[in-house]
Amino acid sequence: MLSIPAVESPVNSQNVSALRLPKKPISENLVDGFRRQHDYLRISVTERCNLRCMYCMPEEGVDLSPPSHLLTTAEIVYLSSLFVSEGVTKIRLTGGEPTVRKDIVPLVQAIGKLRQNGLRELCLTTNGISLLRKLDPMVEAGLTGINLSLDTLDPFQFQIMTRKSSQGLEAVRKSINRILEMNRMGAGVKLKINCVVMRGLNEREILPFVEMGRENPIEVRFIEYMPFDGNKWKQNRMVSYQEMLTMIRTKYPEISKTTGLKNDTSKNYQIPGFAGQVGFITSMTHNFCGSCNRLRVTADGNLKVCLFGSAEVSLRDLLRMQNDGQPIDDERMKDILLSDDFTDIESRSATNRDLLKLIGLAVKRKKAAHAGMTDLASMKNRPMILIGG
Repeated sequence: MLSIPAVESPVNSQNVSALRLPKKPISENLVDGFRRQHDYLRISVTERCNLRCMYCMPEEGVDLSPPSHLLTTAEIVYLSSLFVSEGVTKIRLTGGEPTVRKDIVPLVQAIGKLRQNGLRELCLTTNGISLLRKLDPMVEAGLTGINLSLDTLDPFQFQIMTRKSSQGLEAVRKSINRILEMNRMGAGVKLKINCVVMRGLNEREILPFVEMGRENPIEVRFIEYMPFDGNKWKQNRMVSYQEMLTMIRTKYPEISKTTGLKNDTSKNYQIPGFAGQVGFITSMTHNFCGSCNRLRVTADGNLKVCLFGSAEVSLRDLLRMQNDGQPIDDERMKDILLSDDFTDIESRSATNRDLLKLIGLAVKRKKAAHAGMTDLASMKNRPMILIGG
């Protein structure tokens, strides 16, 4: 059982409860040729990370984009507002590692204000290393969910898989404990632990991870190892969800599948008497493309309509045309917003309309499903860290 450290300050649950407005109809710009409605946006806010996980970052590292090529805070908030105006109800901030961004708290606060415009969920994917000291203000700003990436509970194995000091594992544990404590005080933050399982490295830890949900309302999700540029993917290192489930059933034969929602990315299971759940993300052996509702914006401002697709279009370049191609800061954005209206189609600026047209064309070109396992391994794509995993 996870130990809970002393709590110094209470969480004001009135500040973290999501504002529930009637769900607006989704714009045709976010509906693809297969009538899938994309109301979930993932935004990478940085390419940097304080870990070097072997399935995410190539061993030799990656070439980072020049700072001027990355979206500014004002640009991220603008695009978030635009997507919410079109019917997006869930935004997830990713990286790299989003908490290494210096202004991550003000960014969460700014996007959190979009709850009054229809945003219902504001989530974060993090490795938890530097989360603790920024957690409380982000939750108070409206953070509703945290996916915490953790692939081992063993300090020595943590050092191998992350290529960083084993001391980081204790920082992750403290972050988990604080989230659990905040939830006992009414914060209502959905906590999910994401574990990428790789044969020969951490498959023996599947049962210890399951145990994390015995006393605590944690959803532990096991992810099939996926191929991206530079991660040296091999099929024999991938552990399928059927194999993982068989391992769990050796100790918990009563585990049973639960009824999921239409757009769930994981297959969820429940063990009687457990406070938490177990999930499997089966991108390799059983894709969930038919119900995909996700779009991605990379840290350098490109829209990706599929995680495994190489096609991208630049929203950044089009947005910056109204600023002579230069990054848009807060002051310049104030001037731009004076001519923009996100709610009235007739009052939208030319750039606003052009962005929506570009987004709509990209979404309409989305394929019915991504390629199969063997094809994915040979396809050209970004390293995971530059997509926003």
